[in-house]
Amino acid sequence: MNKFFNALLLFFLFPTMALAIFVGFDLPIEILKVSGASLPYRKEAFLVLGLILLIINLRRSIRRWMGMRLITQTSKFKWNVQISKQRKQRVIVYTLLEALVFGFVGTALYRVCPEAFLPAIAFWFATADNLIFILFGSIRNTFRIGLTSKAIVFADRDVQLIYFSGLRKVEIHQLSIYFDYIKELQLIIPLDSVPDNSKKEFFDAIEASVNKDKVFFQVKN
Repeated sequence: MNKFFNALLLFFLFPTMALAIFVGFDLPIEILKVSGASLPYRKEAFLVLGLILLIINLRRSIRRWMGMRLITQTSKFKWNVQISKQRKQRVIVYTLLEALVFGFVGTALYRVCPEAFLPAIAFWFATADNLIFILFGSIRNTFRIGLTSKAIVFADRDVQLIYFSGLRKVEIHQLSIYFDYIKELQLIIPLDSVPDNSKKEFFDAIEASVNKDKVFFQVKN
């Protein structure tokens, strides 16, 4: 899901950057016979783009924090552990890099075109949210993976729910765990997310939660 939100941000970043460059450097727009600085409705365009970017970041933030709150309610899980140290280190590094990129983009937008302050704020918000998220997650050990009677909850950079309903196959291929469903749906989580000393418990807990006559297991634990 994190990739989906980043793809949306990238999709709306391109027109935002293009508009900021044309307006900020007052470049001519031959089709409209005007220059960037005198482009009509430019403020409204920045407002709309900024609101879209802010909404995307807000939705991602709410989803992540709700997932973190859910996974820390360990009493609701029949199995719940911290993700492996290797995975946690990667989560911290990737989230920090993402925060730096968002901060750079927001600053670049504002430096090039001060009128693009709302899109810049949207990226600065994402930067602050990422930094607070990894700080809180590291201190409180909230990067975890757990099982309820209905689903696997995997929460690191984002939250992923893998429901047992409709599940048909669980297999390990290379460094990932694949969950195959009816109608050709497939969900994946990294194998190294589960600590080595908990892998057997993890797969045993999954087997105990599904209909063994309908779910095929191709794993070695």
